[in-house]
Amino acid sequence: MDGWMKTRSGVRRILIFATWMIILVNTLACSPGYVSPAELTATAARKGVVNTEVGAPTSEPADIAVAAIEFPAPTAIPTFTDMPDITSTPKPTRTPDPNATPRPPIQYYTQAGDTLPSICGRFGVSADQIITTASLPSNGLINPGTLLIIPDVLDEVFDSTLVMPDSEVVFSPSAADFDIIAYVEQAGGYLSRYNETVGSKRYTGAELVQRVALENSVNPYLLLTLLEYKSHWVYGSPTNFAEAEYPMGMIRLEYKGLYKQLSWTVQQLNIGYYGWRAGILSSLQFRDGSTVRISPGLNAGSAAVQYLFSRWYDQLEWAGGLYGAESMPALMKSLFGDPWIRSQAVEPLYPADLQQPAFQLPFQPGRIWSYTGGPHSAWGEDGALAAIDFAPPSSESGCALSNEWVTAVAPGVIVRTGNGIVILDLDGDGIEQTGWNIMYLHIETRDRIKVGTYVEAGDKIGHPSCEGGVSTGTHVHITRKFNGEWILADGPLPFNLSGYLAVNGDAPYLGTLVNGTETIIADQLAAPRSNIHLP
Repeated sequence: MDGWMKTRSGVRRILIFATWMIILVNTLACSPGYVSPAELTATAARKGVVNTEVGAPTSEPADIAVAAIEFPAPTAIPTFTDMPDITSTPKPTRTPDPNATPRPPIQYYTQAGDTLPSICGRFGVSADQIITTASLPSNGLINPGTLLIIPDVLDEVFDSTLVMPDSEVVFSPSAADFDIIAYVEQAGGYLSRYNETVGSKRYTGAELVQRVALENSVNPYLLLTLLEYKSHWVYGSPTNFAEAEYPMGMIRLEYKGLYKQLSWTVQQLNIGYYGWRAGILSSLQFRDGSTVRISPGLNAGSAAVQYLFSRWYDQLEWAGGLYGAESMPALMKSLFGDPWIRSQAVEPLYPADLQQPAFQLPFQPGRIWSYTGGPHSAWGEDGALAAIDFAPPSSESGCALSNEWVTAVAPGVIVRTGNGIVILDLDGDGIEQTGWNIMYLHIETRDRIKVGTYVEAGDKIGHPSCEGGVSTGTHVHITRKFNGEWILADGPLPFNLSGYLAVNGDAPYLGTLVNGTETIIADQLAAPRSNIHLP
């Protein structure tokens, strides 16, 4: 798979060769100790204890306190520069020259998670241009290893090899037994001494990594590697105030502090991962404004990491950070062992014949609720469009107290609660990273079900509220995971609740639920067209 696509021109070959030679000679941006010019602009004219304010998701103040660290004297006044917007719009395919010699077609073997729409989006072709002896579902999962013959129509593709397995980007079974707290303590670096208040609760650095990993279902091996690579927090200490206050490289005041830095990072990973999964992400835009088309044969995990690094670096630094001798993947291998070996035990994360179990609507029979949110991000502002929202009947708007009950969509055991969250594990092994799991968000503390409770479909989980995350009104946010990966609400396995299938709208939170000839339209104001009930 690594060498399946060739460079488009002699000039391109020379550029890539020169890039690699420079990387090997100078190791630009490929060392964990590298500090970019953008990072250095945040060096503050002070010394002593790091003490800053970080806003929680609910806009409550936060504070940070760590041991005093001496930093070099600053050389520049701190500035905060916006990163360039990244577009997911594919670069236009070339107009064929009738006199040109056609390029040979690409022989592509499908990967786990591939669908016909995602392949078409990545390769810039239509379905009728793909030749295969297999029968391909129009929207469902394609069997891995299926040979496809695809026209070679893309120009300006940056040929690259695989960077990271899917299972090392999502919080998969590969890290299910990883003790984050113990590892950070044993490492003994800056992270082990760090404390930060988010909302009303104080967290250690390790606890923040654990929280972000669980909330976003992103692998903690990767998070700790990135933190060490960018700012030396795990085994060492930051070397300047940019690394101390913006350890993941997003140099903007509103992202100051570890929690917000990690949250920004996982959002970029999720944009890359699930955008690639859906076939809507095809290009990278670097900090210097240059763009390249992503090699369409990559896996979702590699695309996710490439996307994140494009947010940090220009193209040369990006190549060094991912493929140089002292790259981030090389650092990850040295810290946690070979991720590709780990992946062999758990991948593919979901097989082509995977089916959703029977789920029912998440409220009691006979009660009329409203479908207030079509497919939108599972967690945070961006990422997998895996979640949908329901609001209880109410005579009040906003965050009103509700005595309505959210219910279990299927049998299982409760494995995690807190901060408005309830996780229902359907395979009963008590491990959130394996098999099917349902995440409920905005479940009120009052009457919330306890960890370890076994439930049947229809049993009470708790009351809808505004607790946890950001909410403008009382509702429940519900989404699915399988082996740690968010399952898109309108994807190859559409969210099916009591026969109602989720359908994407023109934008997040829009869309419908369709059950035969019946269509329920998502409406954040709970208009009658959004009303739905379980008979």
